[in-house]
Amino acid sequence: MNRSLKLPKVNLRQALAELQSLDAQNPGSWPTWIRVAASLLLGLAIIGSILWFFVKPLSEELEYKQADEVNLRAEFERKQRKVAALDAYKDQLKEMERDFGAMLRQLPSKTEVANLLADISQTRVASSLEEELFQPQPETPKDFYAEIPNRIVVVGNYHEMGGFVSGVAALPRIVTIDEVELKPAGGTAPKGELRMTALAKTYRYLEDSEMTPAPAAGAKP
Repeated sequence: MNRSLKLPKVNLRQALAELQSLDAQNPGSWPTWIRVAASLLLGLAIIGSILWFFVKPLSEELEYKQADEVNLRAEFERKQRKVAALDAYKDQLKEMERDFGAMLRQLPSKTEVANLLADISQTRVASSLEEELFQPQPETPKDFYAEIPNRIVVVGNYHEMGGFVSGVAALPRIVTIDEVELKPAGGTAPKGELRMTALAKTYRYLEDSEMTPAPAAGAKP
């Protein structure tokens, strides 16, 4: 047997009359549908208040915490990359220290400079060059080494000059040839002979007692 659900008919004029005749001091006398509607409105108001005063601040705090988490995660990843690269930096530093030590070992000590100057002269003799001048100049101290220039004037042909420069470059100690000036030898020299004026620079490392200590921070000159 089919039963159809019949909704109660609402008389709008009667409903308005009931609303106008409500006794605010006696809610129990209100019609049922008004009490139900008022309860629903009150419930919605309570739920809205809870959402506004309790849930909304928690939601905003959650958003802040989430944004903070993103920033912290990004910072963590940056630091993690730095830590991962630290070992590579340490390896590079060790390699630089080894290279520096190797270069430092190529600098003669103070007692070895005389032998090095003798080696330069021997290289000149082996290249069949005639020496007109070999004049050591005053040392120039640097940070941890001293520069020792030597003014030289030699005479020979082009190939002998090249052999001398190559021989100096092959010495186990560092020697550089600067301020090179080539001119025809002239005078009584055979035709095709050249005169080379140059500054042969060698270097030696400074002993600890020779190094000038760095001025203290804030010290007046």
